[in-house]
Amino acid sequence: MAVSPEPALRLSTVILPVHRWAQGGRQRWERAEELGFHTAYTYDHLSWRSFRDRAWFGALPTLTAAAVVTERLRLGTLVTSPNFRHPVPLAKELLSLDDISGGRVTLGIGSGGTGFDATALGDDAWTPRERADRFAEFLRLLDRVLSRGGEGDEAEPAAGVSFRGDFYSAHEVRNQPGCVQRPRLPFVVAAAGRRGMGLAARHGQGWVTTGDPKTLGNDASPADYRAGLARQLELLDSVCEDSGRQPGDVRRVLLDSSDRPAGVGTLDSVDAFVDHAGHLVELGFDELVVHWPVEDSVFATDPEVFERIALEGMAQVRG
Repeated sequence: MAVSPEPALRLSTVILPVHRWAQGGRQRWERAEELGFHTAYTYDHLSWRSFRDRAWFGALPTLTAAAVVTERLRLGTLVTSPNFRHPVPLAKELLSLDDISGGRVTLGIGSGGTGFDATALGDDAWTPRERADRFAEFLRLLDRVLSRGGEGDEAEPAAGVSFRGDFYSAHEVRNQPGCVQRPRLPFVVAAAGRRGMGLAARHGQGWVTTGDPKTLGNDASPADYRAGLARQLELLDSVCEDSGRQPGDVRRVLLDSSDRPAGVGTLDSVDAFVDHAGHLVELGFDELVVHWPVEDSVFATDPEVFERIALEGMAQVRG
């Protein structure tokens, strides 16, 4: 039997956790699988921007529920951050989610922003340098706990992971029986600059961007935006080579941001989507992530157009 080639560009979606499970939440995750999305992600925040005073549910319980009602769809965060999490309990929750889903989890992870999550626990906001330092240590410890915490078996259990850093510590942490995906579930690391890309090259199976920050916003043109993406990809290749990593080993993911230039109408129509997706294929991206429509928000896309893009648009891209 002939094996179908991998698509040049995978299409995934972000389903914001803004609906009660019994009132549209479940239906969206099931429909994402029916429409053929590669992965359905959700944001891992306590609240986010204009949704601060609206319904917002937890990412990992939502993904666990989605794992139970789907079979093929990959699931993930886009992104988790150190803003309100510690690597040790996060690793245990991810291990459990990976098990419940049958090994369908991808962890999108980043350094976190300066929004509501940054001070929700009563701490002062971190400086950019401290945020970067914390993220590097957070990612290092999370990688160790997920990769090594499940070594061994019941007859000869793993020794556990101990770690003492500037920001995080762990003492003989065991994460039995380990992830279904070995040696652990994949990381997709969000980064805009060289240092963050270095973390993606060291720990990640993928890298995610919303675009060069200098080319986002309505003042930028589509050409500026795509040139910024090209520069980021060139930098990622350079960082991978410096780290001894083959650039092609790190998957390239673009999260379609509400901050992209107005001229990049990804979800305005099927034709606009196909045009944009074609540019991304030429640039070398492996995955495009678009937001599931949310009414009365920056993601208020026409639901009918959105579904046509998933079906007809992707058929054209593959063709």
